[in-house]
Amino acid sequence: MPITYNYWLVALSVAVAVFVSYTAFRLAARVTDARRPMRRNSMVGGATAMGIGIWSMHFIGMLAMSMRASLHYSLWLTVVSLLVAIASSWAAIQIVATTPLSRGRLALGGLVMGGGIGAMHYLGMAAIDISPAIRYQPTLVAASLVVAIGAAWGGLWLAFQPGRGFARLPATRLAAAVLMGVAISGTHYIGMAAAQFAPGAHGSGGIALDSTWFALATALVAASTLGLTLVTDIYTAELAARARAHAMRLQQINAQLRHQTLHDRLTGLPNRDAFFEQINSALDEARAGGTGFAVLALDLDRFKLINDSLGHGAGDRLLCEVATRLRTAVRAGDMVARMGGDEFLVLAPGVSRAAEAGQLANHVIAVLGKPLKLDSLEVLVSSSVGISLYPANGDSADALLLHADEALYSAKRQGGRTFQCFTPQMSGFAAERLRLEGELHRALDLKQFELHYQPRVDVATGRVSSVEALIRWRHPTRGYVSPLTFIPIAEETGLILPIGAWVLDEACHQARRWQQAGMPLRVAVNLSAVQFRQPDLLQVIASALSTHQVPPQLLELEITETAVMTDAEESVAILELLSRMNVVVSVDDFGTGYSNMSYLRRFPIDRLKIDTSFVAEITADPQSTLIVQAIISLAHSLRMKVTAEGVETQAQLDALAALGCDQYQGFLFSRPATPAALEPKLRAHLLNRPGADLAATSARLARPSWARTATITRGA
Repeated sequence: MPITYNYWLVALSVAVAVFVSYTAFRLAARVTDARRPMRRNSMVGGATAMGIGIWSMHFIGMLAMSMRASLHYSLWLTVVSLLVAIASSWAAIQIVATTPLSRGRLALGGLVMGGGIGAMHYLGMAAIDISPAIRYQPTLVAASLVVAIGAAWGGLWLAFQPGRGFARLPATRLAAAVLMGVAISGTHYIGMAAAQFAPGAHGSGGIALDSTWFALATALVAASTLGLTLVTDIYTAELAARARAHAMRLQQINAQLRHQTLHDRLTGLPNRDAFFEQINSALDEARAGGTGFAVLALDLDRFKLINDSLGHGAGDRLLCEVATRLRTAVRAGDMVARMGGDEFLVLAPGVSRAAEAGQLANHVIAVLGKPLKLDSLEVLVSSSVGISLYPANGDSADALLLHADEALYSAKRQGGRTFQCFTPQMSGFAAERLRLEGELHRALDLKQFELHYQPRVDVATGRVSSVEALIRWRHPTRGYVSPLTFIPIAEETGLILPIGAWVLDEACHQARRWQQAGMPLRVAVNLSAVQFRQPDLLQVIASALSTHQVPPQLLELEITETAVMTDAEESVAILELLSRMNVVVSVDDFGTGYSNMSYLRRFPIDRLKIDTSFVAEITADPQSTLIVQAIISLAHSLRMKVTAEGVETQAQLDALAALGCDQYQGFLFSRPATPAALEPKLRAHLLNRPGADLAATSARLARPSWARTATITRGA
């Protein structure tokens, strides 16, 4: 019996087959990514939509065929063919959506999908109720099944390549859908070519489906079902993508929070917590493998001076530069961390001998010791390093860090810019220092500090014109504690500010008592570099003067040359403010630092303090004599007077007198003593006109050119 086809309906059936395949692959991918129970729901919905689509394609293809006999269909076999299409779709999706996908599983999926398409087709053909019955050419039937299975496998291979996952590229996905559409439509039309209808065949019952409009309606229903499924899938995929994006963002935020928790904000280095994690890991590895490692604790010498002198902004930039240099100084596998302030740690795996650790420490010290620029100022930074070794110096993180800190304190006691490896003897020093620091915190409240005074004497007349206040710590059990011991601790801990304020107040109090007793002596007070840069310095000074009603000319402030020359421009501004208060200002340790003559001319100062070594060697070393002579000549050319401190012998005094020195101070005249012990000597050596020196000072300070007095000092 001759058969013709409506090619528009044929094209429609092929389009439905491709659309079915594209939707199927998207659903299979969703099933792969989905979690229970969404996986089960996606599986059932996807298999149902795909089966309906395959079944619809078959009947659109049947309706595209025209023959003399009208075709009638058995309802129950038609339903069975639909159920077979749905079941085979479910089985194929289940097979290929299970990860990991192997080549064998892919082949099985192609067999199930192709076999299901073939079974659906021939069941649909068996549903045709026609007499005589349809006969088939076995060769073409076999060809249709081969095409179904082969094309289905090819489509699945494109969409689900083993080891690579679902195809994400639209072009690859479309190619897979076209190939699968060929499997569905090719099976149908090859199967139809295999079918042989006898001449005069006619339908014997069932439902007749021979309307083009019915074909279009079937296509519309199938397309609507698949389209709704596809849209739902796309929407679900979008929601899943957003959920993944949110989850990824949350992971990133958690990672950032963890990074912030374990890293220093300023330098970006790992912090103390991160270092403890790493050192505990190193301990586990070392115990398991029998290897050792080193812990290096280091800090910057004189960092507090730089920070207080140049400001915290410059101090922060310095710390960032130090962190950068440390990263380059250590080895590739070493860890650098910042503990806080100017304290850093290095964990050096595999370093178990003191010699190796010492080489690393020396390299770090050398790298950090190179000059660096802070704004327009070149700064030299030195560092001290303490070393502890595992297992020799401890078997826990706390013990190793404690011993590295104790070794660091030992290195700083050596003067800095060096390293020390831990020894058991260092533990006693660290504990003692901590005890001393705790006692120093309470010393001010317990009124254990007192001031001693050392007179300054005119070389020409032998009369006293001023005194220097020197702090002493009278400890109830230790006795007198040397300022060389507790002043560095006070500067490191910040206690120097309240202690310094107490010294200023007590010195002004004593100056007032001497003034009321008819002895208007100027009292000199030492300012540390930390005090010199404190923001409220002028208020502290003004408060002390006002409280005790002391004329500012009776107060002298001694500042070290290093403190003044660090950020000289700012020092000029501070000194100008002090001079406007009519407070006398002197520079201590002049000649031992890096004096700049151009700044010296600009500084509104009254005294220059020179290191004791020049005075001590003046009778034995010609070079020292020349230096003292040059300083006196410089001071006199700037209309200054010169006072030498640290004079202990008559020969030294005679030499200074010969060089034109104006004043001296030292053990030759008097050791530092309490006010009560000094008063008899002070009364005996006051100027004939007690107010003359004070009046002269007032006149000098009133001049715009700021009169200056230079002092060669021994230091406290």
